[in-house]
Order: sequence, then structure tokens, then C-alpha cells
Amino acid sequence: MKPVLLFLNLGGSETMIILFAILLLFGGKKLPELARGLGKGIREFKDASEGVKQEIHKNINNALENPEALKNAKEKESELHIK
Repeated sequence: MKPVLLFLNLGGSETMIILFAILLLFGGKKLPELARGLGKGIREFKDASEGVKQEIHKNINNALENPEALKNAKEKESELHIK
């Protein structure tokens, strides 16, 4: 079995031990700051992935509406690879 899958297979008691260890390491005053920073990081990642998704959908829609633009883009890409 892969190590990642073993890590994700945590029960309730293992989770409680991990949370207790984090509380001992960082203390009660630092935990809200850590959680806030983690939340901001997750939000930024989510926003960035949403932006990439929108850009992909926009390019697909443009290619479907204007097949000539897709052909021109492929020609430009092949020119860049040749040089």
C-alpha cells in the first residue's frame, strides 16, 4: 500500500493525539494565528485554481466560436518550437 494512503487513513484517536501534540508544541495563543494563516493559504490556492479554470474555459469557448483563431495559435506555437 502507498504511504500516502496509509497517512490519510486516520481514526479518531490518532487525530486527537495529533491535535494534542500540536497544542503542546504551539500553545493555545498561537493556534488561532496558525489556523488563520492556513485558511488564507487555502483561500488563495482556491482562488488561483479558479482563475486557471476560468482561463481554460475562456480559451476553449473562444476556440469553439472561432476555429481560425485556434489554427493561428497552433501555427504560432509551431513557429516558436522551430526557432
